[in-house]
Amino acid sequence: MSQSGPSQARGFAFTASFVAGASIPVGDTPQGIALTPSGARAYVANRGSNTVSVIDTATNTVTDTIPTGVGPTYVSTSPDGLRTYVTINVDGLLSVIDTATNAIIADIAVPGASVAVVTPDSTRVYVSGQPTNTVSVIDATTNTVTGTIPVGDSPIGLALTPDGTRAYVACIASNTVDVIDTATNAVIDTVAVGVTPILLSVAPDGAHVYVTNVGNSTVSVIDTATDTVTATIGVSAQPRFPKVSPDGMHMYVANADADTIAVIDTATNVVVENIGFGDGPTGIAFAPDGTHAYVTNTVAGTVGVLALTVIPNQGSTAGGTPVTLTGHHLANATAVRFGTAQGVITANTDTSLTALAPAGSGVVPVSVTTAGGTGVLGNFYYRPAPVLTGISPAAGPVAGSDDEIVITGRNLDGALDVYFGTTRAVIQTVSDSQVTVRAAAAPAAGPVVVTLATPGGRADGPYYTYLSPPAVTSVTPSAGPTYGGTVVTITGTGLIAIDSVTFNGTPASFAVDSDAALTVTSPPSGAEGPVTVTLSGPGGTATGSFTYLSRPDV
Repeated sequence: MSQSGPSQARGFAFTASFVAGASIPVGDTPQGIALTPSGARAYVANRGSNTVSVIDTATNTVTDTIPTGVGPTYVSTSPDGLRTYVTINVDGLLSVIDTATNAIIADIAVPGASVAVVTPDSTRVYVSGQPTNTVSVIDATTNTVTGTIPVGDSPIGLALTPDGTRAYVACIASNTVDVIDTATNAVIDTVAVGVTPILLSVAPDGAHVYVTNVGNSTVSVIDTATDTVTATIGVSAQPRFPKVSPDGMHMYVANADADTIAVIDTATNVVVENIGFGDGPTGIAFAPDGTHAYVTNTVAGTVGVLALTVIPNQGSTAGGTPVTLTGHHLANATAVRFGTAQGVITANTDTSLTALAPAGSGVVPVSVTTAGGTGVLGNFYYRPAPVLTGISPAAGPVAGSDDEIVITGRNLDGALDVYFGTTRAVIQTVSDSQVTVRAAAAPAAGPVVVTLATPGGRADGPYYTYLSPPAVTSVTPSAGPTYGGTVVTITGTGLIAIDSVTFNGTPASFAVDSDAALTVTSPPSGAEGPVTVTLSGPGGTATGSFTYLSRPDV
């Protein structure tokens, strides 16, 4: 569910200067996005149209379009606000844009340039080069490459700690993150993370690095004090750019296939909300005050504005959901109301307030009262508990499968997690009546209960059965006439769920006798000789051999 924007405040509790929920058309296949330090402009790399769009964030309109080389991918603005750097992946360039004129003033050769980051003093730029397995170091004054650092296989994601002393590099083919000491420009540590790490982000306090692992749809959390993974968080399909909010309280992940933004509580490393947002969300950039973010929608060719004033903006009708409110002039709040019901304030600063939502129902405005008045920051959606009614298919291989599994029910919108027993399933799509997932490998074969969690609660539903792969030990008799009709007994293991038997691709009639035996009637064959007998089912396939013989003749 897309978030609704805040209303204009009464008094001075909160004022909004942006258009929440706006969808801004840009170029084709927008990917990376970055805001200037003041937040006045956003630069968007449009990989499909070989341009960079410049957005005026006061009006949420494109005010300039800058032609580039082939394959602009990632954007980074310098902390001094004078330059924007764009990686031109296909042409192998780093383009330097003067933000005063929006003109490209230099193109620096960096083969396979993927992600660029600028040091806090704006004097150096680090650029990952995927095909060369290096990170290039660029002098921002002369726009020249001053060094290259060998790293792991296929580096893409790159991020600097806030003090600029370390760079973290996601090496997609190594399943590792390399740690670079920027004083010596040498790799000082290598951290094993998830499957196919692609992009990463460093928390504002520098204490943690968050890495999206596209291969198993997880986020690895690295403790920068020890350079070890301290948590692994499951998200939805095809996670792309992660981004930590300016206050450090939440981490946001764009899930490109699921069309959602996962919101992770950084204190608990738990997904607290999946916000339905855009078509192919990929890149995320925060406004400096943290009240909203800009998200590139790669498939739609747009940039969406995501309100962050009420996070999460969904919760159980029973109440008790911890909610973070972000805005201005919130200090010494005397009340937080969800509709007419009062929440419990647990923490309060001038720009942030946390409260426990009271019990309620439907959609209600969330308001804050201070000595200056009352302001409405956004809406809160009360979710009834989910109910599960079915699953199809209801069985699959113990090794997992890429086939989509459809779970049906009610009140499923905003699904946070799905488990088959103890195995997390990766969410692909979500609606109020069904969730599609892919099942990962399970520790053992057998039936397991399906559990689904939403902001409204958890539900246990139908069973899903993990099946061992079938195996064939004998085909008896192993030969018969080409006109078919031979009754054959096939023995083996894991045969109970077999739903198809073919002889060299021709379907055969069969009956399942037990988990260890099938009775099959051979179909006719147009030629003599050996053929492959293939048994298929949700647990996998197995093969045996049968030989067709011609009848005697003169």
